[in-house]
Order: sequence, then C-alpha cells, then structure tokens
Amino acid sequence: MNRFAFIIHPIEPEDVARKFPFARWLPVSWVERLASGLPPLVASEITGVRSATGAETAGWFVAVPLSSRLFLELPEGRVMSKIVGAARLAERLGAQIVGLGAMTSVVGDAGVTVARQVRIPVTTGNSYTVATALEGVAWAADRLGYDLHSLPIAVLGGTGSIGSACARILARQGYDLVLAARRREKLEALRERIKAETGREVAVTTSVSQALRQAGAVIAVTSALDALIEPRDLRPGAIVCDVARPRNVSRQVVEARDDVLVFEGGAVQVPGAVDFGLDFGFPPGQSYACMAETMILALEGRLEAFSLGRELEVEKVEEIAHLARKHGFRLAGLRSFERALTDEELDRVAERARAARRGARVAVQVAGAVTGLPAGQMDGPQAGQAVGQPEPSGRVLATLGTESLDSP
Repeated sequence: MNRFAFIIHPIEPEDVARKFPFARWLPVSWVERLASGLPPLVASEITGVRSATGAETAGWFVAVPLSSRLFLELPEGRVMSKIVGAARLAERLGAQIVGLGAMTSVVGDAGVTVARQVRIPVTTGNSYTVATALEGVAWAADRLGYDLHSLPIAVLGGTGSIGSACARILARQGYDLVLAARRREKLEALRERIKAETGREVAVTTSVSQALRQAGAVIAVTSALDALIEPRDLRPGAIVCDVARPRNVSRQVVEARDDVLVFEGGAVQVPGAVDFGLDFGFPPGQSYACMAETMILALEGRLEAFSLGRELEVEKVEEIAHLARKHGFRLAGLRSFERALTDEELDRVAERARAARRGARVAVQVAGAVTGLPAGQMDGPQAGQAVGQPEPSGRVLATLGTESLDSP
C-alpha cells in the first residue's frame, strides 16, 4: 500500500483550535504568534481510503502552523523553510508522495523548490482542483437551468496556476471569458496564448468590479487575504465558484443576495470509510480536491510530481479527472460557507434569480423609454441584462478597465 502525506495550515488563526481546543479561549493575536513559533507537526493520521478498484491508501496531515496572513507577510525564506521541514517530516513518516495545501502551494515557486529538497514526489493538487471547479460550475448551471455557453464567465486570479488552466480549458470549450488579475502584462500574455491555442478572443481587466459586472458565472481563485466579492458586485442570478482559501467571497453575499448562488469549489467525496482524524470543516468522508489528488496518485501508484509549478498541463487536468472517476472520487454536491446546499435552497435561488432578472429587465426598459436609447446602447455595465442572454456584440471582447485588482 502506497502512503501519502498532505501539508495543511490554519487558514485563519482561529483554525488552530481544530487541533488544540484550548486555543479558542486565547486572544487571536496570541494564538497566531504562539503557533508561528512551532515546528511542523503531525496533525492527524488518515485511514480508510479505499478505491473502487479495491486499492487502499493511508497517510497523514502534516501542519505548518502559520496563518494565511503570515505566509504572505513573513520573509519568504522563513516560510519556505517551514514548508520544506513539513515535507521532510512527511518523508520520515514513510509517505511516498506529499501534497501541498492552501498557501503552501502558493508561496515561492508553487512547490518546485520544495520538491528539490526532499526525496519523495511533491504535488500541489491543482490539476484536480481545476477539474472539480469546472465540473462544479457546469453542474450548478445545469441545476439552475442556465445555458452556460450564453453566460460570460469571469475568472478572478486568471493568470495564476489554477486560474489560467481554467481559462485555457474553458476557451477550448467555446465559452466567452473575462479574465481578471493584478498584472496587465500577464493578462495580455495569457490573452495572446489563448488566441493562439483556440482562435478565440477573451476580455481582460485589472478590475474585479468590471469583471463581475460582465459575468453570469464566476470562478474565484486569487490568493488575496481579504474578500474581493461583495453583494453589490454581482449580477442577478450569478453563479460563483469560490476556489480560493482564504475565501474570495464575502459572507455578506450569501446573507444579502438570495438571487445568486455561491459555492465552494473543490469539495470531493472520498471513497471508502475514510477517517481524517481532524475536523477541517467538511462533513465526514469529504475533502478538498487538492487533498484528493494526492490520494488518487497514491492509489494509482503514480508516485510523481504530477502538478508542480505555475504551469499546469491541460492534459493532466483531464487525466486526473479520469483517474478520480476510476477510483470512485466524485464531486460532493454544493457547499457554501461550510454548509451543504439543499435542493430546496437551490430551487429558491433559481426562482429569486428569475424574479430579479425580470425586475432588472423592466428597469432597463423604463430607463430606455426615459432616455430614448435602446437598452443595449445605454451607458455603463448592463446590470439589467438577463442571465443566459449573450452580451451585446463587442462588449465582452473589449479590453476592460485599469482599476487595480487586490490580489497577488
């Protein structure tokens, strides 16, 4: 039996209490400071992962006790030494492959340096994260009765490892895209690459708000520490897949907007009677896709650096999706802020989205009557346009604003 390890860390300082319950009684600043002084440690042992083929695997969660904020604020050399130390601990435990979770796969060069300093393969899990994000958006659109090909799709963090892979695959499948990221030069390079690969034009912007106002569906995958998406940003009926940890979507969105669907990308049902030995906010038997990729590779005997560095291969995204199905891993329904969404809730979102779109269309028609302009010629983003209706010609395919996107 091949064994694996997966490196985790507390997304927020409060998450330290998932391992050390006494921490919930201490000031958050104390918890963050005390935890950051700890060496990498074994958070739990993972047992019971059993493939549909009969293969089995087991492993460990190894923790780097740094919050997301500290991953970006501490000197990179100190952070990298912690991650390398965790990978070496995994090696000593007997793991034959190690995965990098959350910010451990973001800092530095996305695992390349870590892989050079250990004797076991390293994977970020990003290939399966891409596969499940795309599957989740398609499933959600179908569930709400949308034609996804008629929805402009925004990818926030579009030039990152996960975002760019999502964009390239969606472009190949013929979707209209709006890519948002902080650096204009990287956006333009990706835009040209997609055009060369697919012949399709995509819109690019450094403004989150402009991207969101164009989009009927959103894949959010930036490494920003604070929420980027607020209730006012989204069109009626929008679908938002939040892959990022920390989350890119403010909790206020689900509290204030009952006409949009927000769900967490990458929630996977793991085959077998799996026991993770640690509460990381998911129901029993479910994991993040990045964790699942590490398990899949162990089950398949593919002890290799499958997803590593900033550049993901589209073919590997397709391959890991195939291997996941082979071993019995599947999308675990839709979850929003650590809570499963029921069929009744999805039905209510669909009905309220239809009502909001009807009201928005009426508002646009009234405004058009007042100004004497057709709706498609009115200034500003078309907030009143119905979800499922294509953007007017030329709108989505233009290069959009220059407002700074607050994400690394």
